[in-house]
Amino acid sequence: MMVPPLSERPVTEEDEERFRRETAPRKYTLRRRWADYRAEVKARRPKGARARARAWLHVEPFYWGMRVVYVVLFAGAVLAVYINGVAEGWWPAWGERPTVAATTTPPIYPAPTPSPSPTGEAAMSGGYQIGPDGVLVRPAEHAASTYTKPELPEEAKENTERGAELAAEYLLDTLTYAWNTGDTQPFEDVTQPGENFRETYIQNINNIYSKGWLFGNDTTITNIIAVEPVSVDKFHAEPNTIGVALEIETADGIACTRQKITNRASKYKAGLNLFMTWKNGRWILTDGGLDLDVEN
Repeated sequence: MMVPPLSERPVTEEDEERFRRETAPRKYTLRRRWADYRAEVKARRPKGARARARAWLHVEPFYWGMRVVYVVLFAGAVLAVYINGVAEGWWPAWGERPTVAATTTPPIYPAPTPSPSPTGEAAMSGGYQIGPDGVLVRPAEHAASTYTKPELPEEAKENTERGAELAAEYLLDTLTYAWNTGDTQPFEDVTQPGENFRETYIQNINNIYSKGWLFGNDTTITNIIAVEPVSVDKFHAEPNTIGVALEIETADGIACTRQKITNRASKYKAGLNLFMTWKNGRWILTDGGLDLDVEN
């Protein structure tokens, strides 16, 4: 039987499909391109540590700029973590020695009643007695009862700029009293419910006293910057509002969280801006803010 040459064979659909598949260009995928690029970079990489270091140093100014940016961003992130840790009490500030070291292991909360020592003495931690609830006992000489509740001056009850100024100073006294005693009621009475300044401080104070205590908080007014009416349209303030801007010097005090003591008795300066509004025959805070960006 004679077999016809290839050129004279009938072409089937399978032959055409195989021909198209074999002659079609291969897809150059992104993964393949990346692998080729890495292989090329690796092949061009200088041999030896000294040659690599020299190549790393001799780059274009653009890449040096990018390296500087990366270093600055990394340093900023580390600084932010450090500042946040100091603010949260995770570790003391640089050069600061806490008055009482934290316990080796965090206590269970609520902690079980500590068992008395064989001699009958109460359990102690860092010089502080441990209470039945596992929280360090507050020193008697700094008890909440040693702080006097502030009184509103009679002139602060008048609808005048001087009355608004004295009401603002009284409000600051009630806030200091609340920090040292845990009693926020006087502060609540002169602030408008729902206002962010008010609610933030009440929540922070309640959080501290739910698992500890605080004493030694102290604030002094060092300068009265301004006492003047506030524009309703410009600042979206309520009618009959007087703005009181104060410069203060404050110390956060000594705080206890369960069995950890944080000493922040060093003073720092801040700016306090209060919107005092005459409502229902008295001055009440309708807006406020603390500015820590003040030169010390």
